[in-house]
Amino acid sequence: MAFHFQTFKTRALTAIVFTAVMLAGLLINHWTFLLLFSIIHFGCWIEYQRLVGLIDPNYQSISRLHKFSIMQLGWGFMLWNTGTGFSIGSVNMDDIGLAIMLLSLIGFIIAVTFKEKPFNPKLLSRSVFGLLYISLSWGLLINIRSQGMTGLFSDLSFIYPLILIISIWVNDTMAYIVGSFIGKTPFSSISPKKTWEGTIGGALLAIVTVSLTAHLAFGAALLPVIFISAIAAVFGTLGDLLESKLKRRAGVKDSGQIMPGHGGFLDRFDSLLFAIPFVWLYIRFLL
Repeated sequence: MAFHFQTFKTRALTAIVFTAVMLAGLLINHWTFLLLFSIIHFGCWIEYQRLVGLIDPNYQSISRLHKFSIMQLGWGFMLWNTGTGFSIGSVNMDDIGLAIMLLSLIGFIIAVTFKEKPFNPKLLSRSVFGLLYISLSWGLLINIRSQGMTGLFSDLSFIYPLILIISIWVNDTMAYIVGSFIGKTPFSSISPKKTWEGTIGGALLAIVTVSLTAHLAFGAALLPVIFISAIAAVFGTLGDLLESKLKRRAGVKDSGQIMPGHGGFLDRFDSLLFAIPFVWLYIRFLL
């Protein structure tokens, strides 16, 4: 895979703006975190429904109630995972999330039962897969953020999501650079530009860079950071392949055009979506 300076320049400039927005959402407070990933959640859903509509033209015929209720159901799940730390006065966001989930579920049942005849279980399954692929992951990320876990630094609950996201970024960037210069062996037919050299090199550099930086600069416990960055590298790569397969079946190069050089929401967050559940399992049951 040859190195293209102009492509790299476009990607780098977009990445700077993207990084600034992401860091603001991640670090200002828990409300900006929730706002940031709520926007990302809906962006991913819009692109997912478009891709599925290209893969299966019948999916384009689903009702608006179907489209929006399934998105709202997923967003309700995100809010439900906020916990007691997210509250407005005496009202907790998790209670609002539960109410949104119930109302959205009713709307979704009405849509698939009465508005879409004959009933098509395949269309239903595609929407349910979207919940598992998109909403489950963002909900679990919110859950990680809301717990106020200790163990790496103090009670800074944004640290775990930050380490995970930076690990994904570093892995993607290093895999691209290493693959551009020394990549020769194709990694998968699903994504021909990926190479084994880039994939392995990117993963190793991400694990070493993130782990040492977190340990030396912030005093983080080394082993948990190694595990999180390793999970991000391995499962992030699989997530990238999954989204590449969706795009290939849909016959498109990018899932969207919101970020020049990077594509759409799914293009940018495909690795993170797949890695989040496994990092959540590690944090929840092994830390």
